[in-house]
Formats: sequence, C-alpha cells, structure tokens
Amino acid sequence: MRWLTSLGLFVSLAFTVTAAPRRPNIVMLLSDDLGYGDLGCYGGPVQTPVLDRLADRGMRFDQFYSGCAVCSPSRATLLTGRHHIRTGVYSWIHNDSQRSHLLTREQTLAEVLRDAGYATAHIGKWHLGLPTPQRDKPTPADHGFDYWFATDNNAIPSHRDPTNFIRNGQEVGKIQGYSCQIVVDEAIRWLQQSQGTARPFFLNLWFHEPHQRVAAPADLVSVYGEPNELTAVYSATIQNTDQAIGRLIATLDELNVTDDTLIIYSSDNGTYQASRTGGLRGRKGTNWEGGIRVPGIFVWPDAIPAGTVSHVPSGLVDVLPTVAGLLEFDTSSGPPLDGVNLSEVLTRVGDDFRRPQPLFWHLQKSRPIVAMRDRQYFIVGQPDYELSTNNMFQETWIPLIRSGGYRDFQLFDVVTDPQQSNDLAEQMPDVLSRLRVKLLEINASVMADGHDWSLQ
Repeated sequence: MRWLTSLGLFVSLAFTVTAAPRRPNIVMLLSDDLGYGDLGCYGGPVQTPVLDRLADRGMRFDQFYSGCAVCSPSRATLLTGRHHIRTGVYSWIHNDSQRSHLLTREQTLAEVLRDAGYATAHIGKWHLGLPTPQRDKPTPADHGFDYWFATDNNAIPSHRDPTNFIRNGQEVGKIQGYSCQIVVDEAIRWLQQSQGTARPFFLNLWFHEPHQRVAAPADLVSVYGEPNELTAVYSATIQNTDQAIGRLIATLDELNVTDDTLIIYSSDNGTYQASRTGGLRGRKGTNWEGGIRVPGIFVWPDAIPAGTVSHVPSGLVDVLPTVAGLLEFDTSSGPPLDGVNLSEVLTRVGDDFRRPQPLFWHLQKSRPIVAMRDRQYFIVGQPDYELSTNNMFQETWIPLIRSGGYRDFQLFDVVTDPQQSNDLAEQMPDVLSRLRVKLLEINASVMADGHDWSLQ
C-alpha cells in the first residue's frame, strides 16, 4: 500500500517480501565524478564500447540525476531512496574530523535485499563513514552487506597500486594494479563463490575512477593525449573502467546469469572537467545541471526492452523504490522516501509517466545552495544567511543550515534550455511562486529529519 505524508509529497515504504514471479540478481555500478558528456553512448569522446552495448541492451535515461553534487551525500541517497540530509549526511565525509556517517537507523537497499534472501556485497569506494582510532562508526556490514571490500574515500595514493583497501574490517595493504580492475577482480571472486548457493545476489560495485588522483595504463592514456595531460589520463581511467566492466559482464555470462540480472549504471555526481558536462552549466559541487545530471542505464533482458531511451526526469534517489517495485515487494509502512518507483517506465517504455514528486537538492557549498526539478522546470535559490563555501564541511554549521531560508530564486525550463541560460523568473512569476512554495515545503520536511551532529 502507498500513501502520502501530511506534506503530500513523499511516498512511505516498508518492505515485506511477497511471492514475486522473478527475483533477479542486481548489480549496481557507480562511477566517481563521471560527467554527463563522457561516455560514447551519451555523445562523449571516451571509447566505452561495453557501456555503450549495455545501453543498447536496455534503457538509457537522458535526464538522470545524482543524489547530490558531491560524493558522500549522493551515495547515501542512492542506498536509502531518501534525501541525504534525512540520513545524516550533509556533505562529503571527512572521517578523521567529522562525526558524520550514514545513520544505522536508515533502511538501505542492501538491508531490503538481504532480508529478502539475497547475498549482498559492497566492493569499491564507500565514503559513508568508517571507524577510526578516534571515532566508532558503522561499516558496510552494519548497513546490510554480508561482505565488503572498500576504501574509506579515494584510492591512495592514486588509482594505481592503491594501499588503503579494507576487507571485512581488515586492512589489505598495497595491491598492484589499477583500482577499477582490482575491484572487479574482487567482485568476480565473490560472484564465483556466491554462485555455490541458490541465493540471488546484490553486488554494489562503486568505482574510484575518474575521481582525482587519476592514473591509467600508458597505452590507454596515449589514445587521448600526452602522458601527463590531466584530460588524457582522466579519459583513460574511464576507458579502463569500461574494460573492467567488460570482464565483469563476461563473468556473468560464464555463470549463465546475465539474462536474469538487473544492471544499473550511473555516477555519484557530475564531473570536475568543465569540458565534459555535455554543454551543461556548472560542474561537480554545484546545483546546476552540470553538477548533478549524470548517465543512467538500466539493463534487465528479461524485463526491460532493449535499445530504449527515456526522457523521464529520474535519478539515484529512485533506485531503491524502483528495485522494490520490480521485485513486487509489498510496501505498507515505514520512513518516507523521496524517490519514486520507475518500474512502469522501465517495463512499459512510457514517457507519459508523470513523476509524482519533484527532485530536490541541497548542498551548503554550492551556489545556488538549493535546487528542485518539477516537470520541465528547474528552480534554484541562494541562502539568506552567510556560510563559508570552503570545501571542508563543518558540523557546527548544521543548526544554521536547518533553520536558514532562501532568496534570489531563478527559474529555468531545462527541456528547452538545458544550459540554463534564460532565467524565466520575471516572465513566469506564477510558476516561480508555485514552485517556490513546493521547494520550501520539501526543504522543511528534509530539515526536520536532519540529524544535528554538532550536539554530540
């Protein structure tokens, strides 16, 4: 059963497994800082034949959004289907100086699937909080993952020969090779072992590439430029990741599970490379389209028609409710979700689907600080209070963030003006007023749920 909260905006869900006719394996692939204009299938310059073929085998979304314009909060939104501030994550997490982490009170996709009998594994970057000598924080095991092999944040010292992987709580030490290939090696081993049981699996595979510091094989770098040219190495990390994903797909084929596996591919946020946003305004760290619009590919040969493109505004916030919808889980009670079930879009190829609630973003370092997409319209606002835009989030800011308001709203039609070059606020005051009310209503709900880490 579904119902709306008193705000009339957010769908509440709790998960009770019913006898769904199919229980696919699920693979969630997430790149780090990949731009909307990077992949070949999105018109980009990088050679990505594996991901291009995946798009041809399923549905590609051309208006797909991250959960936030930076890393940790976007990942929190992906795993919970809720706005990241509700989950305790306001910005990217610095483990040594912050108390912040993904709250264990949140119900993650891994927990939903584990409770339904799935084997679950997280492999790759985590960045949602890990224990330190000074701070006791949860691990992926506390969020529903039976097995985990992860780094706290980025691969150190770079994608080449990383030294900071942890396997189920134990430091691994230096591993030779490139991060994307290392995590796929681990995923393949886990898949081969997990196939000894009758359980379906959920593999959450989060790559480090192309986040800085970048590194890639010299032969791939030479395809795009000189050895020390950042853009060339950046592109090569993406191609290297594509090749790693190809090895993973080959393993699924060898295990004879490809047709009954739902594969989702996206990025945690937009790129830091201004030339790779697909011509969109802004980049990583900003609530403009270039900072939050990302690739979105869904493949399930048994259910999703091949070679289709959806224009429905969607995002990482929709992954959890969509997986629940595809698996036909009974949804009756629980915390409010900000995402929506896209199963109708994926299985019926219906662009007449109308999203029942807007997409909403908040990031304290961004200007604009707040944004919302409703139908074709995109509204942004500036804070009505002073706050440093330094890269490092300060938890002492939380009371001001939760109580602060917004001013200087702008309005764009991102269907006709995806570059957000024409502010319609003065031309369409009624639309602006209506969306402003809706934005403030969502904001109030999100902030009411926000955890205040400064009190601890």
